[in-house]
Amino acid sequence: MTSDKEQQRLDQLWSVYKKNSDIQARDELLNEYIPLVKYVAGRMAMNLPSSVEVGDLESFGFFGLLDALEKFDETRNIKFETYASTRIRGAILDGLRSMDWVPRSVRAKIRTLESEVYNLTNELGRSPSDHEIAAALDVSPERYYELLTEVKGVTLFSLDETVTTDSEGDSLKILDLVVDDEILPDHRLLRDESLEELTAAVEGLSEREQLVLALYYNEELTLREIGHVLDVSESRVSQIHTKAVMTLRSRLK
Repeated sequence: MTSDKEQQRLDQLWSVYKKNSDIQARDELLNEYIPLVKYVAGRMAMNLPSSVEVGDLESFGFFGLLDALEKFDETRNIKFETYASTRIRGAILDGLRSMDWVPRSVRAKIRTLESEVYNLTNELGRSPSDHEIAAALDVSPERYYELLTEVKGVTLFSLDETVTTDSEGDSLKILDLVVDDEILPDHRLLRDESLEELTAAVEGLSEREQLVLALYYNEELTLREIGHVLDVSESRVSQIHTKAVMTLRSRLK
């Protein structure tokens, strides 16, 4: 917890930086929040193949921190850490896309999986079970779980990904649902509708999938810690997380 004296120091730095564009104050703020970049990058790395270096994620995230410092309005009732985490995550995702780190074969697998989940959801009127998806793919449950592991990380949500498009071609991005200081009235309506759709999609997941998402994104537990809660392995938690996010993606599309 930040002490009163430390908070006063941070408030002073923000004031000097925003009023005077003071480089020294900016650099001090950067040093203050570098651990946040490492934290976000570390959590994202848990859902990515080991071939992706955490150092690369941190480098991408640093540019997100710079962007957050420049655009943050310290007079609003929003914690900087919350705002910056979104920008850092977005910058890391942008960096990953620029690396084109996902092989074509893996992209093909995720498309096949999402297609089956989408079709089964429409057919059953609920989120399909693992065994139902495996049967639709005509593979064994063991092979199905292997597939979930292989596509781990591809299911990461992009803040640039369109979640709502109306008949006139206007779209709304996930970033708009998180925070936007100048969101337009028509986009505000789309945001509210999209949040309703996302809530409905989450409620359509199994109780275990909802719990994993809540523990990971709301409580910010690691996959290993969630495994202790559910009494399953870390790899199984990763599979549950991947399937849950994949299901949400297929529904929002």
